Amino acid sequence: MLAEALRPIEVLLVEDDEGDVLMTREALEEGKVLNRLTVVNDGVEAIDYLRGHSRHKGAARPDLILLDLNLPRRDGRQVLEEVKADPDLRRIPMW
Repeated sequence: MLAEALRPIEVLLVEDDEGDVLMTREALEEGKVLNRLTVVNDGVEAIDYLRGHSRHKGAARPDLILLDLNLPRRDGRQVLEEVKADPDLRRIPMW
């Protein structure tokens, strides 16, 4: 049980603005949340990551997804719709 409590949470940040990425990193550090942050820059890459496609084969499943709604290639609303339609992925909390 203690090992589970010390496991960092896997956070997937879907964000195309480097300033927002930096701000999120700083907030997680200041909040002293033990985490492993992965950043992808658009909606297509987010879906590839979640499905383990392409260069994301074997990637850790996130415990939390932080999703920008205004993204290139596939916007956040489309990503949200696809994730929530998938019985396995829809269990991942999204903000």
